[in-house]
Amino acid sequence: MKDSIIIVSGGLDSITLLYDKAETIALALSFDYGQNHASKELPFAALHCKRLGIQHIIIPLHFMQQYFKSSLLEGSDKIPEGHYEEDNMKSTVVPFRNGIMLAIAAGIAESHNLSRIYIANHGGDHTIYPDCRPEFIDAMTAATQAGTFNNTRIEAAFTNFTKADIVRVGTKYGINYAETWSCYKSGDCHCGKCGTCIERKEAFSEAGLTDPTEYEA
Repeated sequence: MKDSIIIVSGGLDSITLLYDKAETIALALSFDYGQNHASKELPFAALHCKRLGIQHIIIPLHFMQQYFKSSLLEGSDKIPEGHYEEDNMKSTVVPFRNGIMLAIAAGIAESHNLSRIYIANHGGDHTIYPDCRPEFIDAMTAATQAGTFNNTRIEAAFTNFTKADIVRVGTKYGINYAETWSCYKSGDCHCGKCGTCIERKEAFSEAGLTDPTEYEA
């Protein structure tokens, strides 16, 4: 039964969730909030949705680039290099981004009489992203259920997964991960040096799988 919406960025995590839950997804939402890598990730979101026959819409949120503070919104040269565990990576946080996206998704879900929202945050996000942590997802779920007539709930299936776990899930569906984008910069290929590139490399290594990604470094 197609009773759900998914927030899909075009990254490794959300594309894996897209395939994993495809049979229940009626609508996929992507957001263009002025992120440096929008031109890289959003076309992959559209590609995979088309391949799976899932309706896909891109919602513009350009006010975030205008009013919010984050290196993710300020150009590729502002993106720090290093592992997510390093303090400098906190500059990549877009304040309350998931809260805004989930609130919009809840309104669209109720408008389409859909009762579930999928989001692909995972255990590796918890270190620096407050709006990816289990307690945040629980609180937002309580809000969406209380604030909608159809008790829309949020399902974050990968909350306790590592990125390596997610890659392993994706292999079941034959996902070509070269057709996903993780890098916070917008170069011709993944930079290989920012936190999300490092995490991506580690995921394939830990999973014992070949990484098809082209990196500058």
